[in-house]
Amino acid sequence: MLRSFILSMCLVPFAASGQEVGKVGVDWVGNDIVVEAIRDPKVGGVTCHLAYFERSVLDRLSQGNWFEDPSNSAIECAQTGPIDLSQIQRGEDGEDVFREGRSLIFKSLRVKRIYDEENRVLIYLAHANEVTEGSAKMAISTVPLFDATVSNAPSE
Repeated sequence: MLRSFILSMCLVPFAASGQEVGKVGVDWVGNDIVVEAIRDPKVGGVTCHLAYFERSVLDRLSQGNWFEDPSNSAIECAQTGPIDLSQIQRGEDGEDVFREGRSLIFKSLRVKRIYDEENRVLIYLAHANEVTEGSAKMAISTVPLFDATVSNAPSE
């Protein structure tokens, strides 16, 4: 019983902070593309949709690589209400908006927000974060900021 519990924990990604809005089956072994809606917790009025590949138990059994998950993801963000920038961190390192474990301890899928103050654009970067080596797989989306839609923005 303990063995099956440990195995199930290895196969299920950690809980996400996004809301699943779609799931598309891509093959007969049960692999799926999952689409989640992620509201930026510090910027009211921005919602991102993140799509990523989710491996099935059957695929893991047949391939023998239990802990591997592809790092591929896609992201698109849009203004869904008035934008409030009063709570965000500024700086080129950006700030985490979303993080989901993609393997037991080795990999996570992240979304970071970077504020390009000069061009008045919010940048959302989806990327894999790995303990042992980095990944070059990423996706990017931008949300332009127009004065009429932004509240609590710092004065320039």
